[in-house]
Amino acid sequence: MDIRDLRIFLAAAHEGSLTKAAEKLEYVQSSISIRIQRLESKLNTPLFHRGRQGVRLTSSGEALKSYAEKIVSLMNEAERAVTDNSIPRGPLRIGSLETTAAIRLPFILADYVAAYSEVDLSLRTGTTDELLQLVLTYELDGAFVAAPIEHPELDLVEVGAEELVLVAGERLPSIDRPERLRDLTLLVFRAGCSYRRKLEDWLRSNGIKPAKIMEFGTLEGILGCIHAGLGVSLLPRSVAERARATYNLRYLDLLPDRSWTVPTLFIRRSDAYRTAAISEFIRISSERFGPS
Repeated sequence: MDIRDLRIFLAAAHEGSLTKAAEKLEYVQSSISIRIQRLESKLNTPLFHRGRQGVRLTSSGEALKSYAEKIVSLMNEAERAVTDNSIPRGPLRIGSLETTAAIRLPFILADYVAAYSEVDLSLRTGTTDELLQLVLTYELDGAFVAAPIEHPELDLVEVGAEELVLVAGERLPSIDRPERLRDLTLLVFRAGCSYRRKLEDWLRSNGIKPAKIMEFGTLEGILGCIHAGLGVSLLPRSVAERARATYNLRYLDLLPDRSWTVPTLFIRRSDAYRTAAISEFIRISSERFGPS
């Protein structure tokens, strides 16, 4: 099998569309289709179910995907190992939580880019669960996530910690005990967010079911709705402090007997070659993350 065919196959599998795969790889769609058809012919099995909504993997395609990810990753690793001469350079794909990207990451990136201009650094945000999967499937070289994380294929480095606080806007009435949260809306990131999971677990342990849960894809969306008095959220104190004046935030002192300090971890695949670029990124992140 040609490594280019495997890259094309993986792009189609990840995008769920031959058109999007062609755009991502800067190929014409007909070329993508032909190469996948040739790969299917060579393997004597269909790799995709094709429909109006795009493509999805067959059982054979799923089996090939796991091997293709490893093969392509090893090829990339080989190129890096040969060309890596201890000077950080080349592509570096980093993932981050929305909250980390908003407060901690700008200072880390500023120091890193100033020191290593030859590194082509790209950033992708998501929830802890989303970033975990992207690292495991070799789509990210590393990512900032919230603890706890346990996985035999990952290396974990604790780079800092966040103190979580329950926040509301000035428009909400006073909330002096947990039971009052039953009448409120939780403003949270989509499923897979570790902070959301921590809040929901705490409410469940206190027998509290919130009136409604609203999911958001961005931190700005959550902060704006807190300001408008739509509900409450659990956020890092560093985020709340930065946004306190702009969004008229106030903390709810309902959790005095509970630890809400959560370590921030940088995760990467343990079988991935540790380039100079990522080694220096981890070092600067650990030094620059800052206090909770």
